[in-house]
Amino acid sequence: MPHHSGTPEIPDGMSHDARETWPSPELISSWLGDIDLDVEWRPGEGSSVHADDPEAVAAARRFRDVLGSFASGVTVVTSTSNGEPVGMTCQSFSSVSLDPPLVLFIPAKTSRAWPLMQRSGKFCVNFLAADQADLSNTMASRGTDKFADVDWAPSAATGSPLFADTVGYVDCTIHAVHEAGDHYVVIGRVVDLGLQGAETPLLFYKGQYRSTD
Repeated sequence: MPHHSGTPEIPDGMSHDARETWPSPELISSWLGDIDLDVEWRPGEGSSVHADDPEAVAAARRFRDVLGSFASGVTVVTSTSNGEPVGMTCQSFSSVSLDPPLVLFIPAKTSRAWPLMQRSGKFCVNFLAADQADLSNTMASRGTDKFADVDWAPSAATGSPLFADTVGYVDCTIHAVHEAGDHYVVIGRVVDLGLQGAETPLLFYKGQYRSTD
């Protein structure tokens, strides 16, 4: 198909009035969810639902409202990829087993950070302190330089980014990965862990940051 100067080329098979008939950016966003973030709140919280199915929308809203009433801590899961730090904010974290020492977190299948972590075979879970909401927001973004102004050092066991002034951390190797709907359940074997000194954790409850104060 010929290309007209100053006019974007229309791909084969697409009608010439496609630009006029294509859904609005706002409608596309309502289908896809927040594509500018790479953050894992409770499973279902960030999952998109087709807006043309009222029953599905209502069911998803109820799921999110009920599960959002369970307060939990906020973590940042980190790793490295080709020598570069990667990370994502994650609420869906839990301990699993004492013997062997296992924990889990639950990334969405759409996560950009998780495939990089999976290839590395390791990750570190940083438990954020009450005054680290800005760090949570930074790590939830999809910017390429989000570690630039953050105080971190490689963890002793896996070399994954470990942030300063957190409540604590667990450093892990990937033990198992299970598919679960639109998410993965990632089981990590703890190889090192510790407390960092902060005593008040950052919490997430009903869609907002909270603390124990």
